[in-house]
Amino acid sequence: MLIIPAIDIKDGKVVRLTKGDFLKVEVYSDDPIAIAKKWEEAGATLIHVVDLDGARKGVSKNLNIVENIIKNVKADIELGGGIREESFIEELINKGVKQIVLGTKALDDQFLASVLKKFKDKIVVSIDSKADVVTVNGWQEAGNVDPIKFAKELEAKGVKKIVYTEVLRDGTLSGPNFFKIEKILDAVNIEVIASGGISSMDDLRRLKTYEDKGLIGVIVGKALYEGKIDLKEAITKMGK
Repeated sequence: MLIIPAIDIKDGKVVRLTKGDFLKVEVYSDDPIAIAKKWEEAGATLIHVVDLDGARKGVSKNLNIVENIIKNVKADIELGGGIREESFIEELINKGVKQIVLGTKALDDQFLASVLKKFKDKIVVSIDSKADVVTVNGWQEAGNVDPIKFAKELEAKGVKKIVYTEVLRDGTLSGPNFFKIEKILDAVNIEVIASGGISSMDDLRRLKTYEDKGLIGVIVGKALYEGKIDLKEAITKMGK
């Protein structure tokens, strides 16, 4: 099971939101590149980077920082936030982004079909769930799509990997929604990464038991920045 550290970038800084709320922002560093190096030195092979400004505004705002992260670490980078143009996906891949995480734009069937055909397994879809509804536009708006139904539809359309996030638990250190994660895992036969609320090694141990159901990774954010989880220990004991 991959233990994947998160770097969320807003106004050039490493931050964490609480429950996806842009009014509840905690700044943890002014230097995203230094944080990426720190996580790589702890053993991370994949880092989850989110351009929060891009997610909210629909246009990437921190591309220069992402480029510098790629230049300074050997770990793979997956990037999400405001990625809504096929040409931009191609640009990001050419710059060295390993995986592209789509959110809002994945609801556009024509767009999704096109990028899956062109970029195949480099495309990951993020299912951001709030009160059993998929959220869009930087988690600020509720759509009318059920997360489990959406996951099944994505699998049918050829998506090979999804990130499932419980928005109302994200940044709360309240523990993940194990029930909903299991429901997603039972609903599809594609790779799933869990996110939202991870708070302790006990959470990771329980999630690790879901590997045989298709859980391949866990994104950890606030628990790392608050010292609740030691990344090196987590990777050594729980993952890779």
